[in-house]
Formats: sequence, C-alpha cells, structure tokens
Amino acid sequence: MCAHVLVAEDDEMQAELIRRSLLAEGHTATVVHDGRAALDAARRLRPDLVVLDLMLPVIDGFGVCRVLRQDDDIPVLMLTARTAEDDVLLGLELGADDYMTKPYSPRELMARIRTVLRRSGRAVADRREDPVVRAGGVTVDPVRHEVRCEGALVECTPAEFEILLAMAGEPERVFSRRQLLEVTRGTDRASTERAVDVHVMNLRRKIETDPRRPTRLLTVFGVGYKLSGGRG
Repeated sequence: MCAHVLVAEDDEMQAELIRRSLLAEGHTATVVHDGRAALDAARRLRPDLVVLDLMLPVIDGFGVCRVLRQDDDIPVLMLTARTAEDDVLLGLELGADDYMTKPYSPRELMARIRTVLRRSGRAVADRREDPVVRAGGVTVDPVRHEVRCEGALVECTPAEFEILLAMAGEPERVFSRRQLLEVTRGTDRASTERAVDVHVMNLRRKIETDPRRPTRLLTVFGVGYKLSGGRG
C-alpha cells in the first residue's frame, strides 16, 4: 500500500526519521514543522494520512485536528509526549484515528500507519484520482516527485518542487514571498524570503524559453509571484 503522508512534527530530527521510515516503506512524505503549515499543506496536497504531533508551534495539534475534521476526512495519527488520559481522549474526540505516545519505535509507528491506511481505505481510493497538477505547460506529479515542462523532464531541488507544486495547484494566484517561504519550510529550514527569489530565478532557467522575459513564472511587482497559463 503506497500513500502520501503529511508529517507535522516540530522536532526536525524526529521528522526526518519518520520521513525516511515512510520512504523505506514505499510511501511519499511531505514534512512541515508548525500547525499553520500543516493546514496549508493538507488543503493543498490532500494527503492520505496526517502524522500529527500535538505540541506544534503556531497552532497546536488539537487545533489542527479540529480544522482538518471540519474540512475533510483525512485520517490522523497523533503523536504525543503527553501521557495524561484527558489529552489522549481529547485527541480521539476531535477525530484522531489513532495515537502514539513518545518515545516510540519507527517500526511500531509504520505498523500503526499501515493499520490506519488499511482501515480507512483512503490510499486506494485517492490513487484512482489523478494527483498531478498542471498549469501553463508545467506538470507536477507529487506521487512520483516529478516535474515536466511541455513534456520534458525538469530536474528540481526539493524547495523548487514545493514552490511549483503550490503554484501549479492554484494557477494565476499571486503568492507572496512569505507564503512561498512557508511552502519550502519542510525542505529548506534555513531559507529566507531572499532565497525565494533565487529559487524563482533558478526555476525560470528551467521552465522558461527566455528566463529574462518569462511568460510562465511571472513577477507581480510589490506582491510576489504567480504561475500563469491556467490549468491543463
């Protein structure tokens, strides 16, 4: 069973361990480090499962789970260092499908993930739909982690991929540098708003016929960037 799993964990070492374990199981993974980024990624990517730490900054895991349950039926596996029964019960009442208390073994976590995916049937159902997003001649496949421009394969860094995935999912939407910075947080924690400009410049070299006169990845002066061309 192959699934796309969103990992919301503020401990970067722990998040990386989970990501590697998921990849070893044949899954794909997106990692974020705060609650707001988790909600943004869940809405944008519609993952098969969210692995959700309770002690997230900005919006805690309880708040994230509450909003997820209002928006969608994405399965949620909560991670908590709290052992108080009330905390566990609250998580389950908010709609979490399962929970694990820290510390835990990666093997046990992967077994729980398999159980939740099997029980929900989410991975099988979603794979019948086309997860690929397309805009302005650019195709972004989050399952294969692949970008194509007019059919030709484009090699992208992880941060560049996340930027294109977000923008292709909402063509003609203007993204501020800060919004694009949040998109890359799971792949490039050291990034800055100035680094976003560099990512965009590099992407133009890869997807534009003439990077000096872009027709796809456009600057909206004083605001940010957008991917032009519409869906399809």
